[in-house]
Amino acid sequence: MHILLATTNSGKLAEVKQILGERIEIEIVGLNAAESTEEIETGKTFIENALLKARHYFRISGIPTIADDSGLEVEALNGAPGIHSARYAGPDAEDKDRIQRLIEEMRGVPPQRREARFTCAAAIVWTSGEKVFEDFVSGKILEAPRGQAGFGFDPVFCYEPLGKTFAEISSSAKAEVSHRGRAFRRLASWLDESRVLG
Repeated sequence: MHILLATTNSGKLAEVKQILGERIEIEIVGLNAAESTEEIETGKTFIENALLKARHYFRISGIPTIADDSGLEVEALNGAPGIHSARYAGPDAEDKDRIQRLIEEMRGVPPQRREARFTCAAAIVWTSGEKVFEDFVSGKILEAPRGQAGFGFDPVFCYEPLGKTFAEISSSAKAEVSHRGRAFRRLASWLDESRVLG
């Protein structure tokens, strides 16, 4: 079974391959590095954006297409950066720039108000339908980054049951507890049970 994952993010592609590969026999391909999904993400929620991307690339590719939209929602920032997480520090910013902006905006916020959550909506579109799964994981935003693994805001997102950031744990450990892991495991289980793709 071939499925297109609508992303150019190599970290996300590796995570999803690992998560889905544990559940179903599947070959996942990503987008060409020159592709961009930003202009497609015009929705107001993670679910809307995931579906917009999956529908768009299914029309282009003609093969079942999975897309996710995910981001960080910080309580003290009224849910920001939310669906704008990837562009939080500008269109050409890197992960370190987004992290730095978050640290600056959270400066002086006390520990009890540093709650946040990562949310992921994982959508799949195929010839005869579409389906979407959303899940999240809660944590706290640290005052400084820790760890070298992961990507995005992982170095400042502390998953309290482990007492570590997502950048301090292995990719397999992260996949077990992360928002993306939870959403994509639900999608994989549904694919396995429903057999809609044959």
